[in-house]
Amino acid sequence: MGYSEPHNRAKGDPVTEQVKSKRMRLTRDRVLQQAVAIADADGLAALTIRALASELEVKPMAIYHHVANKEEILDGIVDIVFSEIELPEPDDDWRTGMRRRAESARTVMGRHTWAIALMETRTSPGPATLRHHDAVIGALRSAGFSIAMTAHAFALIDAFVYGFSLQEATLPMSGPDDVAEIAGPMLERMSPVDYPHLVEFASEHVMKPGYDFGEEFDFGLELILAGLADAAA
Repeated sequence: MGYSEPHNRAKGDPVTEQVKSKRMRLTRDRVLQQAVAIADADGLAALTIRALASELEVKPMAIYHHVANKEEILDGIVDIVFSEIELPEPDDDWRTGMRRRAESARTVMGRHTWAIALMETRTSPGPATLRHHDAVIGALRSAGFSIAMTAHAFALIDAFVYGFSLQEATLPMSGPDDVAEIAGPMLERMSPVDYPHLVEFASEHVMKPGYDFGEEFDFGLELILAGLADAAA
């Protein structure tokens, strides 16, 4: 009587794992999503072809069947980040649309802090990147902004969003709960004689219960949008 393979195999069986592997075939999207995961966990310095291959359980050369080189990977993962940012809706007024997009961009860059320095550097932008920029420009132009004012508005809003996101990502504290632990010892080392204004600011503002640096984002964004509205008028 001939031997036949049983239909039901336990988890971890070589044949079962081989079938599972075939179902999870390597694709460009899988490569890029894994690249994002590595960058999120360990930073861009950890993102290498060898690291990608190891995480995907393939040989390094297999990666090159889907992306030509490291630059194409960077183009692709930046495009993924842009795809996660909400865009102005067609029926939004321009301030609502710009606020929606700015708040979403801050949230997304908080998840992918490595991307902040890369977002506007790519010379081969992907479709999500192009849609993003086109939608922002379109929302401003539909609101009556001239080409020149559109350029001013786009640059000013992005300078604030990227700058704030970078500052937020590099602060030694991660939120209101860390303020006393981080800022307290710093304040103790400051002489009120040598640094009277800094000590006053820290004591009367930063060290107060509920202080959250992130709240400065809303204040700054509204100030910029109000200023742009006045300038456009």
